[in-house]
Amino acid sequence: MSDSRSALFKSFSKEGIVRREALLEALKERGILEDDPRMKALFKAINGGSPEISEAQFQILSDQAPGLLEQALTDGLAIPDFSTFAKELTDIFDEVNTIRMGKLPTYIPQLERVDPEKFAMSVCTVDGQRFSTGDCDDYFCVQSCSKPMTYCLALEEQGEDVVHSYVGREPSGKTFNELTLNTKGLPHNPMINAGAIMCGALIKKGGDASDRFDYVMEKWKTAAGGQKIGFNNAVYLSERQTADRNFALGYFMREKKAFPPDVELLDVLEFYFQCCSIETTTKSMAIIASTLANGGICPLTGVQVFSPGHVKNCLSLMLSCGMYDFSGEFAFTVGIPAKSGVSGAIMLAIPNVGGIAVWSPLLDELGNSVRGVEFCKRLVSRFKFHTFDSMLGLGDDRIDPRRKR
Repeated sequence: MSDSRSALFKSFSKEGIVRREALLEALKERGILEDDPRMKALFKAINGGSPEISEAQFQILSDQAPGLLEQALTDGLAIPDFSTFAKELTDIFDEVNTIRMGKLPTYIPQLERVDPEKFAMSVCTVDGQRFSTGDCDDYFCVQSCSKPMTYCLALEEQGEDVVHSYVGREPSGKTFNELTLNTKGLPHNPMINAGAIMCGALIKKGGDASDRFDYVMEKWKTAAGGQKIGFNNAVYLSERQTADRNFALGYFMREKKAFPPDVELLDVLEFYFQCCSIETTTKSMAIIASTLANGGICPLTGVQVFSPGHVKNCLSLMLSCGMYDFSGEFAFTVGIPAKSGVSGAIMLAIPNVGGIAVWSPLLDELGNSVRGVEFCKRLVSRFKFHTFDSMLGLGDDRIDPRRKR
């Protein structure tokens, strides 16, 4: 056994053995869960072996997850004291859970039927440390949280120059579904409805509708580390039946000749409605957000889903345009790239740290989750997660969880 592994074994052993339950609990406290695909062989070996692990057995176990086991047990992951971090997040969650303000969206009938009491939060760091609380196994439609993914997919296929010859990159200063284009006759940015419709038109252009949607679903699943991603047909039908404004946006853009050549408008709109009707949980959405925070690499698989340059562009627009008409205020007070949806979801991507997903269906007058926004405000009041908190000379008593206390 190497000196480092031997020292690691001795630090965890009592009377020359490490108890299986103690090892499992140590990994859980550090955010390494048993469904982690990187640790599948290790957990299988731990659970299938002796309750008491000898030094030689510990060496064999270590070989099942080279480097990661040692990194976890020596607190070398993105959030060293993850158990304390999870407790702090739980405290914020419990505080915000008392809020009962807001209303369900009425213009999509299926969303109006969601239980308004639902509330969930999940986190996934760039090293794959995970924690969830609340209704984190409940599925919800992603709605506008689909837009960062759609934008990234368009960039991957067409490249930055082509994509931004069809869609701008400035905040619109208007509501997310406003019937307006920029001075060049293009959607203002990919984070509003018109821009997302346009980005969808650039993905597998001319391809079969079912193949296009299968492609998008597979990319969602890959970004989520293989977690299940669903589709809510009832919401899709409901959205399509109440989509006068989105149809108007589509025809307005076609009138202005904003679309690429040979685009079938109805197919593009159908594709947009389908992307909004994708279903996920906060657990999976946090992994997707962490994939963005990790430069496009999924932290649970190591797969490069998106190129770092395209992710940089996406995070920039999430920061400036991701929270509807609240985007400027959110960038000022919270300072984390984020995207909200009218289902009550908010996904946060903290660069080089991880992703957080919050879901609470009651919305404010701008279409953002009331409890979700409040959670984000309290998050940065407790932790140094604002994009500019790293500036030299900026000192206060907030916590930097990236550093071991």
